[in-house]
Amino acid sequence: MKDKSQHPDDPEARSGIGLLRKPVQWLVLFVLSAPLAVFFEIAGIPAGLMMGPMFAGVVVAINGGTIRLPRVCFFGVQVVLAMMIAGMVSPNLIDTFLSRWPIFLAIVLSVIAMSTLSGWVIARMGILPGTTAIWGSSAGAASTMLVMGGAYGADIRLVAFMQYLRVVFVATLATLIGHFGGHQAMAERLPFFGPFDLQAFALTLGIGVGAGILGRLLRIPAGSFLTPFGVGALLSLTGTIHVELPPWLLATAFALLGWSIGLGFTRSILLHARRAFVPTVVSIVVLLAFSGLLAYLLVIWLGIDPMTAYLATSPGGLDSIAVIAASSNVDLSFVMALQTARLVIITLIGPLIARFVADRT
Repeated sequence: MKDKSQHPDDPEARSGIGLLRKPVQWLVLFVLSAPLAVFFEIAGIPAGLMMGPMFAGVVVAINGGTIRLPRVCFFGVQVVLAMMIAGMVSPNLIDTFLSRWPIFLAIVLSVIAMSTLSGWVIARMGILPGTTAIWGSSAGAASTMLVMGGAYGADIRLVAFMQYLRVVFVATLATLIGHFGGHQAMAERLPFFGPFDLQAFALTLGIGVGAGILGRLLRIPAGSFLTPFGVGALLSLTGTIHVELPPWLLATAFALLGWSIGLGFTRSILLHARRAFVPTVVSIVVLLAFSGLLAYLLVIWLGIDPMTAYLATSPGGLDSIAVIAASSNVDLSFVMALQTARLVIITLIGPLIARFVADRT
């Protein structure tokens, strides 16, 4: 018998919002997203333009929605966000990493060890297969972990559930801490559709898209984000280019990122992962608590601002943390240096860890 749960576009398999035509589903998503985004922005929630659409996407997805963000749109989102962060990074990013690399390395390896331990416990309890549990628990960029997990035999649906659930937890907690801790950025509000330098804008997008394509061709981990970020930061810091991204484009990118995360919580994935829900939530809470402890140690030992320390030690995702950091009054260079180091290291050693743990569970 045909498994209809694997075919959301089959009319007989649809329910709820999924019974509507896709243009209508997009309209419903937009109608839900707009007031939430406005509310979060008025309330001073960091990255409210991302958080509102993210929660709206979750509502649509778990109520049967079948719409998904096209890959080309997600690529564009990563390029825009990478260039935005590149234009905001201060000249001391590399100095920040080199001057404190032993501490950075210790923090990164500690987070990786704790996430691996969580995955190992879930596998040992027989809740999930070893490879799936490890990749689902890996503290890296969610999209990168999905690709790598699939390549190494993990169940993509369960990895997606574990990764994106952690992203929602991390992003929500970070925005709440930023808001109630008084860390929301107080930058001057620019006109949404105000004038901008068209030539600088075209150059910014051209370099970002070119670097993003190069990153994908070279199979660089999270290359669609990290390559434009690295190239853009270098050119910006040397004064070669002026990063120009109008507010309406940034708002669109934030919303699309939120939709990309929220729409990942499909009903079929939730049904498939229901047995792993409670253990996954417990592992996420433990990992967040451990990251909070590391952040506290950074505050005590190095005198780092608490919000900066928390965002730097948060276990992903890189793009959502970058948006929250850019929307908050934090040391962006410190956050990006530690987050980038974590992603690179977990990508390099992740396959070895997954095989090692899977063989022993």
